[in-house]
Amino acid sequence: MAIYALGDLTPTIDPTAFVHPDAVVIGNVHIGPESSIWPCAVLRGDHGAIHIGEQTSIQDGTVVHCTSTLDTVIGDRCVIGHGVHLEGCTIHDDSLIGSHAVVLHNATVGPISLVGAQALVGNNKSVPPHARALGVPAAITPNVVSIDDVQHSARIYVQNSHWYRAELKRLD
Repeated sequence: MAIYALGDLTPTIDPTAFVHPDAVVIGNVHIGPESSIWPCAVLRGDHGAIHIGEQTSIQDGTVVHCTSTLDTVIGDRCVIGHGVHLEGCTIHDDSLIGSHAVVLHNATVGPISLVGAQALVGNNKSVPPHARALGVPAAITPNVVSIDDVQHSARIYVQNSHWYRAELKRLD
């Protein structure tokens, strides 16, 4: 695994979390129980902190960053899709961020909300609980997301993390 301290900033990774060997975790990053960080994801906690709750998946190619004034906080049981960019934002529990979506500075999502694939939640924007955000910039539809919309995907990634922890073997 590519896990790095940056000066005195050292990642804290729960022993039950899964970090794929091709992911990069740098600095002030906290990864909670049974969370998973997948190939080519980059979590860079340099000027601020990154906090990831429990049973959350950060999928392949995602970039999570922070700023000197804005930490990035991702709650419990969140699904962060492939190629997502999160920076200086808060993603509340039980939310799903679709592939290649972008959530920027001081934006908030959820709880129990969905940001669609390739959507942009810009600076200082808010996606309320149970809402769906689609498009560039994201248009918000309130009261359409249920807990079931997210929990199934979250459970699959917890199962995948246990499977990969037990059986992933490099062959070269």
